[in-house]
Amino acid sequence: MAKVAFLGLGVMGFPMAGHLVSQGHEVTVYNRTQAKSDLWTQTYQGKSAPTPKAASMGQDIVFTCVGNDDDLRQVVLGEQGAIHGMHAGTILVDHTTASADVAREIFAVLAAKDIAFLDAPISGGQAGAEKGMLTVMIGGEQATFDAVKPVIAAYSRCAELLGPVGSGQLTKMVNQICIAGVVQGLAEGLHFAKSAGLDGLKVIEVISQGAAQSWQMENRYKTMWQGEYNFGFAIDWMRKDLGIALDEARRNGSTLPVTALVDQFYADVQAMKGNRWDTSSLLARLEKNR
Repeated sequence: MAKVAFLGLGVMGFPMAGHLVSQGHEVTVYNRTQAKSDLWTQTYQGKSAPTPKAASMGQDIVFTCVGNDDDLRQVVLGEQGAIHGMHAGTILVDHTTASADVAREIFAVLAAKDIAFLDAPISGGQAGAEKGMLTVMIGGEQATFDAVKPVIAAYSRCAELLGPVGSGQLTKMVNQICIAGVVQGLAEGLHFAKSAGLDGLKVIEVISQGAAQSWQMENRYKTMWQGEYNFGFAIDWMRKDLGIALDEARRNGSTLPVTALVDQFYADVQAMKGNRWDTSSLLARLEKNR
C-alpha cells in the first residue's frame, strides 16, 4: 500500500480520497478550507495537514484536484506548495481539469527536481466519484503511469495513458466538446416533445433503445423533463472547461462552431441565475419564453 497526499476536497476529491483509504492506503489530506479537511478526517481514517507542503512530506504519491490553472499553480508551486515537501523519486498526479499548457509547465518544474508528473483529468461526475467509477485520462510517461495505476484503481473504472504530458488534458477537452453537443441535442429534443404535446418520458424510453441513446439521455432525461437541475456538473465549471477547449482550438486551428454556440447558451443560463445548475439546464433556456 502507498503513502499518499490528496490536495483538494471538493465534490470529487472528498470521496476520491476516501476510496484511497478504503483500499488500505495511508492518506493525508489538505483543503484550502480547513473545515472540509476536518469533516474528511471525521468521515475517514486519515490525517490532515495545514498546507500542501506539509501534506506532501514523506509521501510516495501526491494527488491534486483543484479548480483551475491558478489554483493548481498555487497548490503545487506556491510558497507552501507541494513541490517544497516532495522528495526526488516521488510522483504528482493532477486530477484538475486545466489547460495542457499548465500541465507541461508543472511537469518541467517538477522534472528539474526529479519528481514525476501525470496530468490526469477525470470524468464521471460527483456520482462517479462517490461510487469509485471514474474515467481517468492520463498524459505522461509509461513507467510513471504503471506505478500509479494500481492506486488510481481505488476510484476509477477506466484509466488510460494517452500520450505525453498534456495528452490527458487535451482528451478531457474532447470529452467536454462531445458532451456539450449531446446535451444541447437532448435539450432541443425534449423541448420539441413538449411543444408537440408528446409524453416526453415515453418518447425517451423508446428512442433510448436506438441510435439516439447516450449517457446524458439515460441519466438526465427525467430530471430535465421535470425542470430539476441540481444534479452533477455545474454550469460555471462547464464554461471554464469549454473556455479551455476553445482557447486550445484557436491555437491548433480546430473549428468548433457547435461548442462555441453551446458555450454562449450556457452564458444565457448563467444570466438566468443558473450558475450552479447542472449542464442539463440548457433546456431551461429553451423553456424560458415558452
